[in-house]
Amino acid sequence: MICFLCFHDHYCMSSNYCICLQTASELKVFAVPRRNVLSTLLSASTVLLLGPRQITLAETTGGAFREYIDTFDGYSFIYPKGWIQVKGAGADIFFRDPVLLDVNMSVDISSPSSSTYKTVEDLGPPEKAAEGVLKQYLTEFMSTRLGVRRESNVLSASSKVADDGKLYYEVEVNIKSYASNNELAVMPKDRVQSLEWDRRYLTVLGVENNQLYALRLQTPERLLSEEEGDLRRVMDSFRVNKIQA
Repeated sequence: MICFLCFHDHYCMSSNYCICLQTASELKVFAVPRRNVLSTLLSASTVLLLGPRQITLAETTGGAFREYIDTFDGYSFIYPKGWIQVKGAGADIFFRDPVLLDVNMSVDISSPSSSTYKTVEDLGPPEKAAEGVLKQYLTEFMSTRLGVRRESNVLSASSKVADDGKLYYEVEVNIKSYASNNELAVMPKDRVQSLEWDRRYLTVLGVENNQLYALRLQTPERLLSEEEGDLRRVMDSFRVNKIQA
């Protein structure tokens, strides 16, 4: 199966998070304490030099968010200060809530050797890009278990021009997974499927450096009202940046 992000034939089948396996990279950041008060003004920053890679962590006033800037790969975003990095997860970077493990985010980047993107519009209109995003998620969640059924819907697909003057696509999908706890039963009435998880997936797509960047967030639907404010702030903050030679 070909990944629509990197056009390589491998994918993740994890049930806890979905990430393209093409762009695993070295460790960049470390665990941070829990967040407290919301604010948007920067008060402190740290620069980490890892060979040719420069990572900047800027802490917001009040400690609610940190800004993550990767000048080597060319992207930046803010994330809740209490989230921790998952090491070796396979994405370029991966953070999650240390308590609510199904609330998480990652960034994937298409392979620089096989990417020729000029604009996110190369994916087609937002609605077509959303179909590709949903297909990718469903591919990553393919299961060999008997009695598993998935329901999925594209909830929204839109475009926006951010304050950096670049065009981004935003895609929102819902996926539900149903499974039977007695899939080997002979009688159909004994193979009743029940909901095992119901999740919202939020994706931001951008293009720079001839590469496709995807910020991917997820949360259980039951936690959406509680987590939505933070997740949408992360989405709104995502930027792709020109890599300096």
